[in-house]
Amino acid sequence: MLDFVQQAISGVALGCVYGLIALGFVLIYKATEVVNFAQGELTMLGAFLSFTFINTLGLNYWLAFVLCVVCMAIAGALIERLVVRPILGYPQFSIVMATIGLGMVLRALAGMIWGTDDLRIETPFSKGVLHIWGLTLPADNLSIIVATAILSVVLYSFFRFTRIGVAMQATSQNMLAAYYMGIPVERMFSAIWAISAMVATSAGILLAPITFIHSNLGLLGLKAFPAAVLGGFTSIPGALAGGVIIGIVENLSGFYLPEGFKDVAAYIVLLLVLLLRPQGLFGGAALKKV
Repeated sequence: MLDFVQQAISGVALGCVYGLIALGFVLIYKATEVVNFAQGELTMLGAFLSFTFINTLGLNYWLAFVLCVVCMAIAGALIERLVVRPILGYPQFSIVMATIGLGMVLRALAGMIWGTDDLRIETPFSKGVLHIWGLTLPADNLSIIVATAILSVVLYSFFRFTRIGVAMQATSQNMLAAYYMGIPVERMFSAIWAISAMVATSAGILLAPITFIHSNLGLLGLKAFPAAVLGGFTSIPGALAGGVIIGIVENLSGFYLPEGFKDVAAYIVLLLVLLLRPQGLFGGAALKKV
């Protein structure tokens, strides 16, 4: 039982990272109906930037965290302005291919700048361990869970109680009505991409201490995408819940089942949910007149 609980808690920590990446998918899709397949690469860049600020420049972890988030927010807004906005209105396939291509370019650039060696950063939690009720819980895992909870509260408060957050919600619900009400829709798009990049960066920095930083880290987006679909793809709480479910299932399957199941567990869960509830766990069935 102790092994089960410990693996489940580790799965929650990993699932929080998946949930944060999935949250970026959902934020962008709700606002612009664009699926950003480069979301995982934004997570990778955030992790590499944290290595540069902490290990190369010797900055304090917290200062480096803030600088990474700010830099990647600017990068997210620039990606929306330079890559996505010019092809809005074209078939969805064009935008999907553009974001896939962007992800490949970012992975290649990361390999050229930081090399192909596995990198790692130290944090204030790296050597901490909590012993409780016979469990041995690394402080890094607990910090991921706590940080995700705090970030979720901050995002909820932002979208619920600030004018910009309410304007973003209005834009995501009805772009045309928001435009007629005087909301600068294009600025809202850039802001949403910036927030999505900030969330992805936070996930990358939180994950960096418990895994290695490398150019293929962006492939985590392939695990976060099922989490977003599992949650309903239009539900922000659903993205986080889907990520946690995927993380727990993946960790437990890797511990109890034969080798190889861990890598496909997320997709097995996704297929089962799509068969039983195609709209996802938290999504509503959409009716479309034709």
